[in-house]
Amino acid sequence: MNTRGLLDQLLKSGQDMLQNKAGGAQNKASGGLGGLLGGNGGSGGLGSLLSGAGGGALAAGAMGLLLGSKKARKVGGKVAVYGGLAALGVLAYKAYGNWQAQQGGASKAEPQTLDRLPAAQVEQHSQAILKALVAAAKADGHIDERERELIEGEFTKLDNDQELHNWLHAELNKPLDPSDVARAARTPEMAAEMYIASVMLVDEESFMEKSYLDELARQLKLEPGLKAELEKQVRLAAV
Repeated sequence: MNTRGLLDQLLKSGQDMLQNKAGGAQNKASGGLGGLLGGNGGSGGLGSLLSGAGGGALAAGAMGLLLGSKKARKVGGKVAVYGGLAALGVLAYKAYGNWQAQQGGASKAEPQTLDRLPAAQVEQHSQAILKALVAAAKADGHIDERERELIEGEFTKLDNDQELHNWLHAELNKPLDPSDVARAARTPEMAAEMYIASVMLVDEESFMEKSYLDELARQLKLEPGLKAELEKQVRLAAV
């Protein structure tokens, strides 16, 4: 199952969701990410993904259905600031660095976030992040049987990988379970990236969704200081 390209398209699709609302939003978002990603030579080719067209309109349709129309309008701006998969890793890396500094010094081991990993490991991270995105989209309870069928149809237009479709069908039909989501995190860095992706999709003004986010952080075993720093990086990226 190849989720890397699909996930990158979904994360970039917020720009297309906003394009008709504000012509300058896309340039502002991509400019901000360019600054974040500039000089980050260890991306293992992920940087080039950010500049690709990537079927944006189709991905925007898939992301819009995944979020639900009302939520898509509210969260679309937050999605747009990410621009692509590598940016999510950059934010996780920055959060780790700031958190380590708060602990009294940098760790000996540099955080291995997905913006600085080889392709095989990026794919592992991508699958975990996509699992987190699907779960976060279900946190408000809006996805019923008809909407699941529509979402799967949009994903089919994006990618005809049957294994991926079977996986998506299973994930959409699962009961929402933060502990199941958290089990996909094989490393602390994956946990951080999954949490950032979840924060990106969740409407924190919703009690149900905020409760889900808090429980997910607990299941991911995120230190309170790191959790706060990850949330801070999402807020800063959206400015």
